[in-house]
This record gives sequence, structure tokens and C-alpha cells, in this order.
Amino acid sequence: MLAAFVPARSGERVLEAGCGSGAAFLCLAARVPGLDVAAVEREPSMAALARANAAANGVTARVEDGDVADPAMARSLGPFHHALANPPFWPGGTPPPGAIRRAATHESDAGLDAWASFLAAGLKRGGTASMILPAARFDAGIAALRGAGMGATLLLPLVPRDGMEAKRVLLRGRKGAKGPARILPPLALHLADGTFTLAVEDVLRGAAPLGPG
Repeated sequence: MLAAFVPARSGERVLEAGCGSGAAFLCLAARVPGLDVAAVEREPSMAALARANAAANGVTARVEDGDVADPAMARSLGPFHHALANPPFWPGGTPPPGAIRRAATHESDAGLDAWASFLAAGLKRGGTASMILPAARFDAGIAALRGAGMGATLLLPLVPRDGMEAKRVLLRGRKGAKGPARILPPLALHLADGTFTLAVEDVLRGAAPLGPG
């Protein structure tokens, strides 16, 4: 869903922050051939796995060991047309065991403000930054994007089924934009029998984009 929300076109440059194993940028590269992809990952073992996964899938991607606390790194790699992230989102609570799993879900010193600043630092003016977050943190995500100079924010709620509250949201801001925020119609992920909706199947199987370009 995150990859489908990035309005990238062939020939453009894309940055993923905290790429983990590379799933998001690989999905984006499969949907939009001809992208120039760079990614940053703090955990060396995950960065190595992302490189291996990119090679195994025939995707040319530059994966760097680095931390989102260093926006200068994003600037040195850029400028980019688009940036994306699935950041750690819980500021408290009981973290899961294991350093890698804990870093993927629970904020450290690099909160959402740091993630938004890193994404914005690598972008051209007018470039987009996209994130996926729990619905409970949509306000913090929008505030982080705005604080990093991102406007014209889009919010796409992801609901388990029609009529249910959103569990996740997709957010997108545009660097230097002054337009108003917009809430898009919710996307239902599943039908009553648990199978994916046609709209989701179009994303997963048909490489369809989500949201306006």
C-alpha cells in the first residue's frame, strides 16, 4: 500500500528511509520500471538483506548504511522526486524482543519529526514524502510533515472492512506546497469473507497506484 501511494514515474529518483529488507522499494520498482532508487537502513544486517533482495529481483538500488537522525546524508544522496518510509510509530508501551524488531516498531530518539525531516531533506522542491502510520498517530504524522516544510497533505484511511474504523493511514506531503490538507475516501482492505477487495487486488496483483498523482 505504501509503494502504491508514491506518485512516481519512470526516470524519477526515489529515496526510502529505513528500508528494512527492501520490500517497499521493491514493490515500487516493480510497479514503476526505470526508477533510480536509493535507500537508507540503520541495521547493517537488514541493509545487506535489502541489497541481496534487490539483486535477486533484478532491481538496481543503492542501499546505504545510515540513520535518519542524519538529514545531511539524505541531502548528499539527493535530490529526489519522491521519498517514502514506514517509520517506527509507537512512542511508548512494551517493545517486542530483539533489537531489530524493536527498532522497526518503537520510536527511539528519532521520532516522527526526525523521519519527516530526513525525507524532506532529500527532496527537490515540489517532491513528495509518503509514510504509513497507525491511524492513532495520523495527527503526529501530519504535524511532522508540516514541521519539515511539507504541505498539501493527503490522508488515505485504510479500513479492515467497509464501515469499520481505520487501523492504518497513508500520509503524503509535498515539499514547499501551500495547499490545504485533504482526506481521501477510505480504502477497505477485505470483504466480509476475509478476501481482499477488488481495489486491493488491483494494487497487489495489478500494480495499480493509490491516490492522485
